[in-house]
Amino acid sequence: MINEGAGNLKEIVLQSQSHGMRAAVFEHGDLVEVFEEEVGSSQLVGNIYRGRVENVLPGMQAAFVDIGLEKNAFLYVGDAVPSRFEEDEKVVSAVQERIERVVQPRQELLVQIVKEPVGTKGARISVNLTLPGRYVVLLPQVSYVGVSRKILDNNERTRLRDLATVAKPEGMGVIVRTLAEGIDGEEIAEDIARLVANWRALQPKIPHVSVPGLVHKDVDLIARLVRDWIDQDVEKITVDQDEVALVLRKALREIEHPAAKHIFVVSGEDLFARYGVDDEIRKTLRSKVWLKSGGYLVIQQTEALGVIDVNTGKYVGQHSLEETVVHTNLEAAREIARQLRLRNLGGIIIIDFIDMTSKEDQQQVIEVLETACARDKTKSQVLGLTQLGLVEMTRKKVGQTLAVRYTTPCPTCDGSGRV
Repeated sequence: MINEGAGNLKEIVLQSQSHGMRAAVFEHGDLVEVFEEEVGSSQLVGNIYRGRVENVLPGMQAAFVDIGLEKNAFLYVGDAVPSRFEEDEKVVSAVQERIERVVQPRQELLVQIVKEPVGTKGARISVNLTLPGRYVVLLPQVSYVGVSRKILDNNERTRLRDLATVAKPEGMGVIVRTLAEGIDGEEIAEDIARLVANWRALQPKIPHVSVPGLVHKDVDLIARLVRDWIDQDVEKITVDQDEVALVLRKALREIEHPAAKHIFVVSGEDLFARYGVDDEIRKTLRSKVWLKSGGYLVIQQTEALGVIDVNTGKYVGQHSLEETVVHTNLEAAREIARQLRLRNLGGIIIIDFIDMTSKEDQQQVIEVLETACARDKTKSQVLGLTQLGLVEMTRKKVGQTLAVRYTTPCPTCDGSGRV
């Protein structure tokens, strides 16, 4: 892979194709995220629909709702009742509702997709609607103000909460996003006002949408990049079309982002080939991942969880076995965080690091893993060591994995990969 972005903290590469657009995100020259969007389609998360309840299943405490997609969407009882919040967290109502009391067959609902359909499973939906902006997420149906837990400074949290409380309309709520850290009140107020105007413009249209039908579609890939991915760490954006550069420059000037001056156009060239993106994707689709030292990871995804094994491989170290093991584990911890993002693995993750006898070494490896995972916009949590010495962690499932997007199961071996 050509490390064109090696000197930059963060770089984004956008490549236009006849069938859509692709984006790659680099951190310190390493590929960490890949997105695609085909012409005429977009990601489904964030889309709002009018739907009709098809089946209510008390045994699963869920309902299936027809929203006009190929498969009916899944509505869990916790997503079928209005959210109640405590400090920064959604909490389950003290009185446990039952799905058959909340929704009825043939009932019409206004819902939003919160998880993409994966495999045989339909999309997961919620009646609790949100409209994301750059600095806040608007909660149009509930009065609440929260602040991203990734903002750790208590004074900053208080400042942002106060600004959002003043700026939000009565009866609506907002959650302040991580990108808002250090941003002045005027920009936050403008973001809230823009989202409120969008919501109010949407409301008169809702009754006129047929059931099932799409009420609101989330923004396209370029707008999503500006809203969700182009943070203060982005120093360079490379695109292959002047038209795309113009759209990006305009959007970034509106939010006064310095990257507006660092958008470069490289036309007539396959940028993903130049940056080695497709080669990196091919490597990522394999189960074995080599580390620079000579050690390696084996990554296996099962129906229930993801499993990662760490091995010293060709790395023999220089001084002692203990030093060799710790060095391999520390390198593996950083690479595991990158692989989870790149592969978009979610759910339960079990990591089998090479055994370490020292508690201090164990803690150091866990802290490095936590620090590396903290750069991931998708929520993850490192839970620590089990009695067997395995590291447990979770990562929120968002969208499809890289393997699902780029591969199909073999019809001969049914995906087992063995003859």
